[in-house]
Amino acid sequence: MWHKMLTEGDPMTRRFRHLHGLLPSSPRCVSCYSPFAGVGGALGRIGLFLSRPSPKNPRFCTACEAFNTKFPGGAEVVLTMLFVDVRGSTSIAEKMNTTEFSRLMNRFYEATINVLVHADAFIDKLVGDEVTALFIPGYAGKEHARRAVEAGQALLRVTGHGEPGGPWIPVGVGIHTGTAWVGAIAGASGATADFTALGDNVNIAARLASKAGAGEVLISDSTYAASGLDLGVVEHRQLELKGKSEPIGVRVMRV
Repeated sequence: MWHKMLTEGDPMTRRFRHLHGLLPSSPRCVSCYSPFAGVGGALGRIGLFLSRPSPKNPRFCTACEAFNTKFPGGAEVVLTMLFVDVRGSTSIAEKMNTTEFSRLMNRFYEATINVLVHADAFIDKLVGDEVTALFIPGYAGKEHARRAVEAGQALLRVTGHGEPGGPWIPVGVGIHTGTAWVGAIAGASGATADFTALGDNVNIAARLASKAGAGEVLISDSTYAASGLDLGVVEHRQLELKGKSEPIGVRVMRV
């Protein structure tokens, strides 16, 4: 069941994700994109959308959290993973009061999530100054690598990279394609579950993001090959990553 859902997807689920994604309301369920606030949230309160956040895991709506809890499990699939980090967030925070920094990070989260929602990514985590997303074939389609690369470029643009005045927040992006275990992991009590990806290729994507400079998208050679894109003449680097015996080749994309 899990392998078929992750690789082929469900047409009804894709339609609901597309519909919910058209509603500009955040926060939202990271699985079905059902909004919790704004116009979408108001519709949910009168029963037209499943938009109530789960009290056990507020990242999900009640329906998606119930599914993950009832059917924990997953499968190994080939997918594309995208990590986006704020560069120099500690230095930025030192120059602001806590309220100003909170507003800046909320703006970063909202802008990033909007890009990823429209790219049909599964938003895995929002932790500190980082957002992680999974481009799963069953959600993003067979061209998940291409969609991730295009989303990476869109993330640079939406944060102001390439603008004459410079970015309003500096970010770096890492993108990698490979096999990972994807699915719902139940808590120790079995009462809650979280949907995520696990494996060495997830770690590679995270480390690529940590190596990306402000205004850079580091695209692994495996992602570039899978995307079918021609970026023209771009910088190519060989990166030494912690825990890896061989260097990882990446293309460097900027705007």
